[in-house]
Amino acid sequence: MDVTRCSVPVPTRAPTGTTNAYLLGSGPAILVDPAARTDALDQLVRNRSVVHILVTHTHPDHVGAVTTYAEETNATVWARAGRTDRFRDVVGCDPDRTFTPRTTIPLGDDRVRLLETPGHAPDHIALEAGRGGPILCGDAAVREGSVVVGAPEGDMRAYMTTLRRLRAIDPPTLWPGHGPEIETPRATLERLLAHRRRREQRILEAVDTGATTLEEILDGVYEKDLTGVRDLARATVVAHLEKLAVEGRLAWDGSRATASD
Repeated sequence: MDVTRCSVPVPTRAPTGTTNAYLLGSGPAILVDPAARTDALDQLVRNRSVVHILVTHTHPDHVGAVTTYAEETNATVWARAGRTDRFRDVVGCDPDRTFTPRTTIPLGDDRVRLLETPGHAPDHIALEAGRGGPILCGDAAVREGSVVVGAPEGDMRAYMTTLRRLRAIDPPTLWPGHGPEIETPRATLERLLAHRRRREQRILEAVDTGATTLEEILDGVYEKDLTGVRDLARATVVAHLEKLAVEGRLAWDGSRATASD
């Protein structure tokens, strides 16, 4: 199945400063993550018969032009079942249809399968373009660096499960929400999992050596300058603390951490 990427400039804290919009299919097409209207995306939409519009999740830097393109193409707008209120509040329109995990959408002679991939956001999904085809993974993965999974919305346990699920599927390619195509999905997913495990180990070490408050843990975990991103680092550490507490590896009451007995 054809996958066409269009990088759209948006106000985002992603290092690229852009969000990837995608068109799936060479005839009838699915428009994914139309973050904003641009001349380049207008041209792609005009050249295709867009019949469906989906977003990988409802963060503002992924949804800005959903209503515009829906009105112009008369495409069916989809949202995650059980998350329609969130969709309406962020996107600004009601979905035409809802989907559940593993819903398939016919597209020409093929189909697109929707995969539940929470963690970065509670309503996050990925799209498998054809049987055994590439996966549009939204903000589940990036080729370089790491994905922000920040509390209260981010769920680190769910995110790491998502990474393992995508690794088990082992698609030929991952197309992310930000940055270039991921041509080595398994290696990239293993790198992201290893990164999270290392972060957890540093948090455990910091708590074991006496750090209790979030700021103390931050100072013990991060060696780099956090100017401009300290809020993101703080939210990420909280997400890790919540995961570690659920697993019984430390205690966390929302303000102070203590080592597990």
